[in-house]
Amino acid sequence: MFVTGFPAGAWGTNCYVVATAEGEDCLVVDPGQDSLEPLADVLREHRLRPVAVLLTHGHVDHVWSVAPLTAGADIPAYIHEDDRYRLADPLGSSFAAARDQLMSMTKGALELTEPHDVRTFADRASLDIAGVPLVVAHAPGHTEGSAAFIAPRDGNRPPVMISGDLLFAGSIGRTDLPGGDPVAMQESLRRVVWPLDDDTVVMPGHGELTTIGQERSQNPFLVELAGGRPLLGPPTRGL
Repeated sequence: MFVTGFPAGAWGTNCYVVATAEGEDCLVVDPGQDSLEPLADVLREHRLRPVAVLLTHGHVDHVWSVAPLTAGADIPAYIHEDDRYRLADPLGSSFAAARDQLMSMTKGALELTEPHDVRTFADRASLDIAGVPLVVAHAPGHTEGSAAFIAPRDGNRPPVMISGDLLFAGSIGRTDLPGGDPVAMQESLRRVVWPLDDDTVVMPGHGELTTIGQERSQNPFLVELAGGRPLLGPPTRGL
């Protein structure tokens, strides 16, 4: 499996490109603000053809460029059914900044509009798009429809989890925005994250890559979880 990515925009949202190999069809995950130009460079460099967009959740910093990326290209956008409503109004359902501030950051009429072809998935759905096998893990807490995408172990290649704003290196997603729920977040960490193998590579929505083993031993939120204690005070990573 070929995976690459880059941080984009004012929030440093990680946009990922996933394919079976260079020169093939690919998936684009979380095309955020100012991601279109670097994404075009990646696609050109590796001779990749996007056939679908996957969204870990519906916050504006992760969906900013999905409409212009998919417009006129017959590319569907996939999101968990519980976050589907956010694509109709990504500004109004994120509340990260005043609407006028966010609108001043747009560069074109298509940005921050609803994609034409939106498809939903549910928990444990198997997505085999562009030949890339991914399993959906519904992980509410940051938003109602937050999800992670997990690629299984393949020979000597370790499993991979594209975690969105569920898990970061040293932290977890914030739960203090509308749709956030600290109890649901704790349950998602226990159900989705904790059972994964230590060598699972975590590709988060913000910040650097990490592994489950590293987070299990060093992430203060997972350490608290292992001790059966409630999560620490509210995290602030993510939009």
